[in-house]
Amino acid sequence: MQIRKLMQMSIACVLGAYLSSAPARADEVKVGDLVISQAWSRATPKGAKTGGGYLTIENKGSAADRLIGGSADFAGSVQVHEMSMDNGVMKMRPVENGLTIDPGKTVKLAPGGYHLMIMDLKASLKQGDKVPVTLEFEKAGKVTVSLDVEGVGAQGPSSGGKTEMKMPAHSKMKM
Repeated sequence: MQIRKLMQMSIACVLGAYLSSAPARADEVKVGDLVISQAWSRATPKGAKTGGGYLTIENKGSAADRLIGGSADFAGSVQVHEMSMDNGVMKMRPVENGLTIDPGKTVKLAPGGYHLMIMDLKASLKQGDKVPVTLEFEKAGKVTVSLDVEGVGAQGPSSGGKTEMKMPAHSKMKM
């Protein structure tokens, strides 16, 4: 009985050490009260002049802020755009006056909605690359994030080689 208890405690200690040694979110970037994570883009075909950037912005502060634009050395300009449906037609337009991130809220830039429109690309975005983009916020200022370039048809960021430890549904650990 004691051996079983010692084994359970050992497993719990090893699991706890493993989980606490891994960074919670290595891809987070903080600026002011904002936390930016899951920054990614899609690979572009050779000769393409535009690309998209996607990310998540969480406002941990007590005042709203706005994403007003950006820049990148590999492109002529970076703008905040929105895609929307209008009478069955998908339309894309720049977001006038910036994208508001209300206090305590999270805004996700993703395909088919708000996104960074990266224009006048100087070179194709290649899967596996990491490309730096500088974002500009009204209050928090400027911050550089790295977009992980995923495959052409990607719908979201990959795990970036991170592994998840999942316990089988039937396993039970009692202490």
